[in-house]
Amino acid sequence: MSVYRQEPIDLTRISTYPLASRPSKVAVGEFARPLSDDEARGALALIDSLPDVLAARSLRAVAAAVRAARERGRALIWGVGGHVIKTGLAPVLIDLMRRGFLTAVAMNGSGVIHDFEIALVGSTSEDVDDALGAGAFGMAEETGRLINEAIRRGAADDLGLGEAVGRALHELAPPHAAASLLHAAYAARVPVTAHVTIGTDIIHLHPHADGAAIGAATHRDFRLVTALVSGLDGGGVYLNLGSAVTLPEVFLKAVTVVRNLGQGLGDFTTANFDFIAHYRPLTNVVRRPVAGGAGRGFNLIGHHELMIPLLAAAVIGGE
Repeated sequence: MSVYRQEPIDLTRISTYPLASRPSKVAVGEFARPLSDDEARGALALIDSLPDVLAARSLRAVAAAVRAARERGRALIWGVGGHVIKTGLAPVLIDLMRRGFLTAVAMNGSGVIHDFEIALVGSTSEDVDDALGAGAFGMAEETGRLINEAIRRGAADDLGLGEAVGRALHELAPPHAAASLLHAAYAARVPVTAHVTIGTDIIHLHPHADGAAIGAATHRDFRLVTALVSGLDGGGVYLNLGSAVTLPEVFLKAVTVVRNLGQGLGDFTTANFDFIAHYRPLTNVVRRPVAGGAGRGFNLIGHHELMIPLLAAAVIGGE
């Protein structure tokens, strides 16, 4: 029995609304379009025209490392924050996955939620300022119920959170599945791990949330991503796209577990892409993991909706 006088809040009385009724800031019709081979080669002329200094040099170096990792059969892990999904970049990442330039995805909780909503109704990203005052922020019925159901079922089947939600999307066969990174990765058997902190994501506000299931599923994904990180040695690449805290922390812990278990992990490339310089990506992705070894770390500042298609064009066009 708890010694505290205050009881936890009862979430069973939460009021929800249909997801399709919510105004959203982003729609699937606005998403990026992957480049064809010819278009990528044409875009490479723009990349080649850039000066060979600073960020332009780093962009070329990261693209070359991605191509080299595929050639060597090493891990290409893309860490994806929610903002990357809601700026319409899932089609670009899916295309890179199908070309072999993405062998695993690590997501935070918001990435899973935005990707799921896109698949289900073709839109995502509510107006928090408008919804918060009325207590409606995060209260879309399908988002909370279906994702939590997927996690509970997945945990019971010993699946990680990313795989559990990918499986659920396949079973649902939603109308916009083609724009979903989770759906595409599950179909291709490409691992997606999801790393959440309970209380930070809107699905945790719903009465369907099961803390034990969420914890078990995301902990399994931590162990899975650690196994994937072990494949970076010998020329692999880890990219952190738009996660300022969660994924950099997870990546650093995965690196230390791999090394603690006695496996070499020194010759690999890391890169951080974000529109602001944050402490944890710079420290936990760009600097610490590659310090003292043969690896290299890069930091590129710019909007995701510009920088990631540029990186994709540099990777594909340079084949």
